[in-house]
Amino acid sequence: MSLPVTEGLLVIVSAPSGAGKTSLVNALLARDARLHIAVSHTTRARRPRETDGVNYHFVAREGFMAMIARAEFLEHAEVFGNLYGTSAASVAAARAQGRDVILEIDYQGARQIRARHPDAVSIFILPPARATLAERLANRAEDSAEVIARRLAEARIEMSSHHEYDYLVVNDVFDTALDDLSAILRAERLRTTHQRGRLGALIGQLLSAD
Repeated sequence: MSLPVTEGLLVIVSAPSGAGKTSLVNALLARDARLHIAVSHTTRARRPRETDGVNYHFVAREGFMAMIARAEFLEHAEVFGNLYGTSAASVAAARAQGRDVILEIDYQGARQIRARHPDAVSIFILPPARATLAERLANRAEDSAEVIARRLAEARIEMSSHHEYDYLVVNDVFDTALDDLSAILRAERLRTTHQRGRLGALIGQLLSAD
């Protein structure tokens, strides 16, 4: 039986810098064809291994501000002096195709999304220890010692918002954390509120007096 296409889930994934959020999301995308990552716009400089349009849409601050004025963002926030935002149109288009959309955003953006979409699924990824967080940031070799210190200070603010999220995942053993994320998605897809649209015809047949 062919099932109708229903609107995809909206999934928020947040974490402090160094918790392994991006690596986990990339691995999740590789194993789950129904997922779509929302590529954010940002005003920060592109890093050597990043590709415009893949990792981020890199734009000038003036262009970003113009997008805010046109109300083109589903959410936007300033982090470490750089602006980040998610295109509302691209997210809506992907969800209309039945894709589950992952938003890799910080706690500020997550609050904006939940205000507009209370049905969004939110996941916060925690490191197993603060020392692990510091070690991972140092091993990335992308930031100066001063920037790492700022990121660690910001991490405490980020992690203090953990109670606002639906799920908490500790990224200690990578494969275990990845399995946890997959389990969350599977459970959310099976919720009655999400399944009712897909299974309406089947339920109607099963409840029919004929």
